[in-house]
Amino acid sequence: MVRYKARLVAQGFTQKPGVDYNETYSPIMSGITFRYLISLAVQNRLSLQLMDVVTAYLYGSLDSEIYMKVPDGINIPNPTANRNMYCVKLQKSLYGLKQSGRMWYNRLSECLSLKGYTKNDDCPCVFIKKSTSGFCIISVYVDDLNIIGNETDINEARHHLKTEFEMKDLGKTKFCLGLQLEHLPSGIFVYQAAYVQKILEKFNMDKAYPSRTPMVVRSLDMEKDPFRPRDDGEEILGQEYPYLSAIGALMYLANSTRPDIAFAVNLLARYSAAPTKRHWAGVKNVFRYLNGTRDLGLFYGRNRNISLIGYTDAGYLSDPHNARSQTGFVYLQRGTAISRKSSKQTLVATSTNHSKIIALYEASRECVWLRRMINHILQSCGIGSIESPTIIYEDNAACVVQMETGYIKSNITKHIAPKLFYPHELQKNGEIDILQTKSCDNLADLFIKSLPYFQNV
Repeated sequence: MVRYKARLVAQGFTQKPGVDYNETYSPIMSGITFRYLISLAVQNRLSLQLMDVVTAYLYGSLDSEIYMKVPDGINIPNPTANRNMYCVKLQKSLYGLKQSGRMWYNRLSECLSLKGYTKNDDCPCVFIKKSTSGFCIISVYVDDLNIIGNETDINEARHHLKTEFEMKDLGKTKFCLGLQLEHLPSGIFVYQAAYVQKILEKFNMDKAYPSRTPMVVRSLDMEKDPFRPRDDGEEILGQEYPYLSAIGALMYLANSTRPDIAFAVNLLARYSAAPTKRHWAGVKNVFRYLNGTRDLGLFYGRNRNISLIGYTDAGYLSDPHNARSQTGFVYLQRGTAISRKSSKQTLVATSTNHSKIIALYEASRECVWLRRMINHILQSCGIGSIESPTIIYEDNAACVVQMETGYIKSNITKHIAPKLFYPHELQKNGEIDILQTKSCDNLADLFIKSLPYFQNV
């Protein structure tokens, strides 16, 4: 036993909007930003240190008047009177209040701003400060603070934080937000072997026979597709099957360090409302695949191409039951994925070319934010900016040509919304450069279909 712990928690469920609170939103650092910061640390040979704020929410100052019952153990002026006749007014936020997260973020942001750290709306949880010896970055995820910089700047940041808050100094970042970071001479390896082991044990799949692929290759026959929607009269899984819990556990893994299961999880998640035994078998197959690949992850190495490069692809009628296609894209920094997506398109694509245009449109929107986020970090650190266009590879020749010429009304394209040609404007402005690649070299292929074993190796 390390220590005894007790906490006073407010009954936030009794709060009324507009009376007890106004705003509750509190930003957190995205996984994409964190992966980029790891890549940046590797590129510039910087240290990555982790600190934890003890009882972070108690530091926030409230922006509205809140009263609560007198907790047991606190004396009242008249011991013989009814305790319900008294109340206490809160000066600081408590755990349980709806606005506690926001109040803590405002308090931390104000503290770091006074110390010379800057942020912007594209990444509000990344605080950057330039110094004579370089720069220091503090990335915030609620009460977990990752500090990136050289030893001098990191020690200075530690001192500032410890003077304001009670902190736990956890040393070099080796375990954060369920991610394991292995610091190697050639780079940083990010994986989730411990998390995989945990969920395999939770769903009794830790002794299952490993599978070579996360999903069996689907049949082109709609009636034989094992991942078709529930048939009429087919039984829906009961509560004894933890389908939703399994999908949630796999989604966190797919969004963090395992892009190889992204398509399988995206497909299986569509049936969360009415899963069947066929879909549960698909979930178990993903677990079997993880059982044989626990140590896979993302490696951010040195001496690699530092350019941001994107790949995009689309699977035409990937969901033939609803006439929807699949969008897939991935962006690499130093040759390793930092951002990716696998999702069903919301529009009905009338052809392969149409589905590719939709996918490229979604990929270009992500590229705009990535460039803006990266430019802010680089410029705030004083180490340059992105000057050249970001290359996006597409394997559809017609789509590449159409994005060069822009929207031209014809019998072939008149049904396609002009807004989907947004990549043309970006290419004309020098922000992106769309190039053709072979289908076998398109890395986004992983996000639009289930691949056979030899393509997963």
